[in-house]
Amino acid sequence: MTADLRIVPVDDETTLLDWQFVHNTIIPTAELSVEEVRERVTRNVLEVAYDGDMVVGCSTVRPPAEDVPEVTVIARVLPPYRRRGFGDAIYRRALARGQELGGSGVLTVVLASNTDGLAFAAAQGFAEVERYVLPGDTIPFVELRLGE
Repeated sequence: MTADLRIVPVDDETTLLDWQFVHNTIIPTAELSVEEVRERVTRNVLEVAYDGDMVVGCSTVRPPAEDVPEVTVIARVLPPYRRRGFGDAIYRRALARGQELGGSGVLTVVLASNTDGLAFAAAQGFAEVERYVLPGDTIPFVELRLGE
């Protein structure tokens, strides 16, 4: 199932483009350019998951900040690789990284149309806190807090 899973940091052009591909596939309403991903890697922990040589998912860990005292942990798995244990492995690693950064709690964010992602978050113990729509978008993001 996940025997060949490798999770690596975004630290070169290949991993940056693979992370961008997963992000933009799962969040088509808020696609990121290569430059935006390059900027994010300077302030967040970005990792890519591979099953052998195939990219299967990615994660984002945002450190706590003054305006958001919780750490934000986001695990993404491409649809063909869901329900095979990859999400759990990616999430557990991202959560461990997030806990190293401290914060007053753990948040995650899921696009409302991603019903698999919402179900996964609920199964991990996350509960909805709020919904918001980015300017120009129509599909809301759902912010969830662990342990609510």
